[in-house]
Amino acid sequence: MFRPLKLLLAAGGALALSGCQYHVLAPSGWVADQERNLLIISTVLMLIVILPVLFMSVYFPLKYRADRKDKSDYDPEWAHSTKLEVVVWGVPILIIIALGYYTAVYTHRLDPYRDLSHLDAGEPVEVQAVSLDWKWLFIYPELGVASVNELAIPAGRPVNFSLTSSTVMNTLSIPALGGMVYSMTGMETKLHLIADEEGTYPGRSAHYSGPGFAGMTFDTLAMDEAGFEAWVEEARGAEPLTANSYLELEQPSMNVEPAYYGEVEEGLFDRIVEMCVEEGQVCMSHMMMTDMMGGGGLEGIADGAAYSYDHARSIDGFGNLVPRETPDYSAHGAGHDEGSEASHSADHGATHEEADH
Repeated sequence: MFRPLKLLLAAGGALALSGCQYHVLAPSGWVADQERNLLIISTVLMLIVILPVLFMSVYFPLKYRADRKDKSDYDPEWAHSTKLEVVVWGVPILIIIALGYYTAVYTHRLDPYRDLSHLDAGEPVEVQAVSLDWKWLFIYPELGVASVNELAIPAGRPVNFSLTSSTVMNTLSIPALGGMVYSMTGMETKLHLIADEEGTYPGRSAHYSGPGFAGMTFDTLAMDEAGFEAWVEEARGAEPLTANSYLELEQPSMNVEPAYYGEVEEGLFDRIVEMCVEEGQVCMSHMMMTDMMGGGGLEGIADGAAYSYDHARSIDGFGNLVPRETPDYSAHGAGHDEGSEASHSADHGATHEEADH
């Protein structure tokens, strides 16, 4: 009776796990391999405490149950054991010391901002990664090509990632090759990975970012040098990536097929980071410099549209852009004179009267 039930449960468990991928425990890159080692070391150290506790939680209730026949070892006056105290306090302290040591070592060893030059694995490949709604753009600044939802890298050579986001925060994750780092709007973060062997490794966004999140995946193609050069040459035959074509690509879209760009407009990634790809938009660095110098004052109000970033980026629950009108600043600022000042004062007073009312 129980055998068919056990077989059914085993089959159900196998079916539930059939879609799992074990890249974290079977890595294909130096960084991921070190992370796997730290995971195993931490698990073994913690099991030193957990396994005895699990054993004693069963053994002691059975051995010292109330209805046992032999109670000759019962000692109601017992209160202290030096040996037991040494074990109870000493072992956890040693485990914490060991965990602290390995955590410190691996934290510095696996710092995502630390390059992999110590591996002596050849010249690194520079990749600028941009998370969009809902796709990934990879720019190869030294090679002058770009790709969407497909990352090609040469196996055995380090890859230096520079990451940013066009909209919300995302996370670049390639489990087989190593850890992940967030991409954020208006900021540039770093990540260094390497593929030790050729293969195709799945990558994705590991941070929920809206209705198209499930399809925000890509393949990482780790090739030999000849295969990588052939991939670059094939990409060079595609259309160029300009500011205008980037703004089209930036529009929300789901389940996007891989695409390529044969040429990349100079400085495009920097403008994406600075949030000023669109013509007439003020770059973040310029805005911060203006703020540091005291701001634009009343005369700068007329330029408000150039400092507005979010009005064109709002989406609804289905991933569609929400039309929002940019405030009209043309009637303010540049024409500021006594008349406009009086009008401003009158408006200001009226606002207070309405608020009081």
